[in-house]
Amino acid sequence: MAGRFLGKTLATVSLSVALASVTLKSLGRCSIAACSNSFSSCGFHLNSNMMSGSDGTKENSHNKARTSPYPGSKVQRSQVPNEKVGWLVEWQDYNPVEYTAVSVLAGPRWADPQIRNPAGRTGLVGRGLLGRWGPNHAADPIITRWKRDRSGNKITHPISGKNILQFVAIKRKDCGEWAIPGGMVDPGEKISATLKREFGEEALNSLQKSGAEKRELEEKLHKLFSQEHLVIYKGYVDDPRNTDNAWMETEAVNYHDETGEIMDNLTLEAGDDAGKVKWVDISDKLKLYASHFQFIKLVAEKRDAHWSEDSETDCHGL
Repeated sequence: MAGRFLGKTLATVSLSVALASVTLKSLGRCSIAACSNSFSSCGFHLNSNMMSGSDGTKENSHNKARTSPYPGSKVQRSQVPNEKVGWLVEWQDYNPVEYTAVSVLAGPRWADPQIRNPAGRTGLVGRGLLGRWGPNHAADPIITRWKRDRSGNKITHPISGKNILQFVAIKRKDCGEWAIPGGMVDPGEKISATLKREFGEEALNSLQKSGAEKRELEEKLHKLFSQEHLVIYKGYVDDPRNTDNAWMETEAVNYHDETGEIMDNLTLEAGDDAGKVKWVDISDKLKLYASHFQFIKLVAEKRDAHWSEDSETDCHGL
């Protein structure tokens, strides 16, 4: 997920949002590599500052945006020469002046609020690996089934006496930790589509399938993702990529294969950013990436499945 996500998010830099951010300075180091993969949004910033004059020559139309002092103040901008305007031009020493009017800081209804991590300080400003200021939205599909013996009977835990639940886990390539096979929500994409797409890419290697294989896989995934499901969590995620100005928010959804028949017809195969994929028994012994441990614990509670060998704490007090 991380590699694919980084390529996408760096390609969708939003200058309007960045200007509203208290950390605009970090955009000064926009690299050639970051913008070379861009499309419409980044392309606008890179190319729209030049237009043809009446004589057919190129003239710079990005002049008023560089005038000083800034309207309604005595603030002088950092000088930007014509040849350094475009984001494609490497400029390591770019250090723009930071300014937000007092009237805007006062928080009128028409102004964006200050972009600040709702959970508190992280010790790092800017966006880190995250492509958007503020919340970066993800979706985490939690696919579960009951653990069964060779005769097809559910296996219960000898101490808790509850059925053992399993979920599909991937081993992330970026950090080596086991995780739910989730990913980022594409612009305009519905959460339901993200959940199905990310599971297919990371747990079933759908990106490497042939056209016929993809169609067959899509039919099987449709059956799994069109059934009843549980929204386990929706909101802020304690993620190692979070900063003071950008953070992860997710919607974790549980799709449960009660009989196991659907998943029996799907062969797990790691793909995209997943190094490995397998069925994992759910219990409090799990060590998972970011907040995924809490999500899995909630699933065990909702499904009344085994969680802990300590009966007094088995799925209680959440």
